[in-house]
Amino acid sequence: MADSDVLMTEVERLRVRLSGLTAAMLRISENLEFDTVLQEAADSARTLTGAHYAVVSAFGDAKSSGGGAANRLLAGFSEQEGQTQLGDDASVALFTHLHELQAPLRTPSFSAHAESHGLGESELRIGPLLSSPMKVRERQVGSLSVWKRSGSDDFTHEDEEILAPFACQAALALTNARRHGEERRARADIEALVDASPVGVVVVDVLAENTVLINPEARRLLRLAPDQDSCSVARLEQLRFKRLDGSEIAVDEMPFEPALHDGQTVFGEALAVVHPDGTEVTTLVNATPILSDDGDLVSVIATLQDLTPLEDLERLRADYLAMVSHELRSPLTSIKGAAATMRNAPVPPDAAEAHQFFCIVEEQADVMRDLINDLLEMTRIETGMLSVTPAPLNMASVIEQAKSAFVSSGGRHSVEIELAPNLPLLWGDRQRIAQVLVKLLSNAAASSPQWSTISVTASVDVAHAAISVSDTGAGIAPEHLPLLFTKFARGGPDAAGDGGSDRNAVGRGLGLAICKGIVEAHGGRIWADRAGPDGGARISFSLPALFEPAAAAVRPEAEAAEGRRTGQAPAKVERILVIDDDPEALRFVRAALQRAGYTPIVTADPSEAEHLFEAERPHLVLLDVVLRGTDGFELVKRFPRMLEVPVIFMSGRGDDRFVAQAFDLGATDYIVKPFSPTELLARSSAALRRHSQSQHAERYRAADLTVDFLMRTVTVAGRPVNLTPTEYQLLAVLCTNAPRTLSYDQLLEHLWGGSGDDVQRVRGLVRDLRAKLGDDARNPTYILTVPRVGYSAAAA
Repeated sequence: MADSDVLMTEVERLRVRLSGLTAAMLRISENLEFDTVLQEAADSARTLTGAHYAVVSAFGDAKSSGGGAANRLLAGFSEQEGQTQLGDDASVALFTHLHELQAPLRTPSFSAHAESHGLGESELRIGPLLSSPMKVRERQVGSLSVWKRSGSDDFTHEDEEILAPFACQAALALTNARRHGEERRARADIEALVDASPVGVVVVDVLAENTVLINPEARRLLRLAPDQDSCSVARLEQLRFKRLDGSEIAVDEMPFEPALHDGQTVFGEALAVVHPDGTEVTTLVNATPILSDDGDLVSVIATLQDLTPLEDLERLRADYLAMVSHELRSPLTSIKGAAATMRNAPVPPDAAEAHQFFCIVEEQADVMRDLINDLLEMTRIETGMLSVTPAPLNMASVIEQAKSAFVSSGGRHSVEIELAPNLPLLWGDRQRIAQVLVKLLSNAAASSPQWSTISVTASVDVAHAAISVSDTGAGIAPEHLPLLFTKFARGGPDAAGDGGSDRNAVGRGLGLAICKGIVEAHGGRIWADRAGPDGGARISFSLPALFEPAAAAVRPEAEAAEGRRTGQAPAKVERILVIDDDPEALRFVRAALQRAGYTPIVTADPSEAEHLFEAERPHLVLLDVVLRGTDGFELVKRFPRMLEVPVIFMSGRGDDRFVAQAFDLGATDYIVKPFSPTELLARSSAALRRHSQSQHAERYRAADLTVDFLMRTVTVAGRPVNLTPTEYQLLAVLCTNAPRTLSYDQLLEHLWGGSGDDVQRVRGLVRDLRAKLGDDARNPTYILTVPRVGYSAAAA
């Protein structure tokens, strides 16, 4: 062959390889998906060099030189090779070595190279190897390596010259793809932040005279559809805009017009947006121009803040001042009038008359003192500093105490008390609960005709007792119920009213707002409804109920007082898992649980939750909504077994959306921060109690004994047992409280409403019940005797 032919052949071969290199470079530059670019780089490197395998290693975000974490992709390996060869230690060492190469490498035998670097013997059949670092402007961003099987031809110098520029182009493509991904994530983060912003945000394209971004809050203020991404000038022309003085503003005179046309920044311009139906929203407008690198106006970012909440606060402040001035002015007027009359009387008053004036001064001073105390109480409630000291309460004695205080303060209404039988002890602060009852009695008296009857009732459900105060006034209008327990309004007339002639009028007051704060500090709730079909109103509140063994329930008052003084609580068996990444909150909850006798298991790391739950088997979980790297909702979804026990979510946000999501997931309760130790313990105790009782809510089984509470049937080894109503009631109360011991007095109260010290009556009933169940009294299986105390059912 002539030299010219050889030359032409060589030129054609080089042209083909150069064409292949150009096509490969274009291919990896066409895509901005990082994983796709990695795959294209590996496949193209194999094609260009005729290699069997390729590995591309891209350094992590913080990488600028060899070593460190990398994104790695391997090409050319079969499924079998991937399963049997790529996971051994020698192969891992091989890939790490290739990844760390900072200079080109071409060797006919990689085995010899590996042996000289102490890499060990890999199961991969590697012969000739070619590697090139991937650099962008002298900064290494990874490495690209190809190799052939043992016995294959060596890589040539031409292969090295082809791979080197391709590796640089791959480095640039990978860098661009990574930056594109970062920018896309940053944009998504910004869009999420803007969408969640409580301030309306509108981005206007100056040239197109149209919006390019509008967040949900701005859509709400401008009444755009949720899927409407733009707001044209035609849409704005349907709205009217007013200044705060009431004068209207044309669209071309809007506060952000200077930003749109002159590039001026606008701060704090207040205007009202008036919709076609006449409703209006007061907003605070800011506008910031965005300029190009050449200084041209490109877009404008405008923010609209809804001032309605601030207006509401201003109205509340005005109402507060009006209420305080009104309530203080009346007693001050009486005091000043009495003093002026005494001082200016032409003839000194006699002793009886002077006594009457002094009584007026004293009574009105007491009114002022009570108002000031209410204001201080309201402040403590709002700042979370209300002090309560809970202890077991006998509700009957608390109601009698409140009734006596009400009557001694001048109440002229008769008070009827009706308590449910077997009312358990309640958990609360005696003085605070009496304070609530006195305020409710006073409220009922102010809303009822003189000398009418006020009713106080108490009932109990599974975990709470409800106490209700009912009057015979005009009742409460439904539209006033949402305002009833706010601190500036209450259903019913003012204290100076006519005794209930206009219950539907909403007057000023703090009493019911204080009641709400005290009840919620105990973990209860308060509500109002109509007392009956003939009118009247009923205000009810709930408190946690205690179902304790007799030994704890009837302990002497001196022992209870000593327990309150020392702050100690009886040890409990319940373990409570607390998950919260706030160290201060974690310490606060742990201290409160320890003082109450529980065993807290705390962690700030949500990744430990599953391990701690399996290892400790807690009886209750207290779970913060906002956690590091995740949230409480996601944690429950990932580990649904947590819902086998009660779960109480804790959160600084009381939004209905969060509360609903918690209960949709199966939460037992939701407590809003900041909360008092009393509320935390009350809610935890109620959740534990409900869970314990729910385990026996339908059926009880112990050995061969089965009690079906829904069907009211009893069987022993499948054989039906016929019991009298009293025998069944005794068995049911023992089984639902198993394995707790119930005293003779408690059983007498449950079965017959209390019948003195007739212990033999209980023993006789237990003897008959055991006989029907086939239970040996000397070695009982189902009903156990606790000497000198009472009886208990065997643990289910």
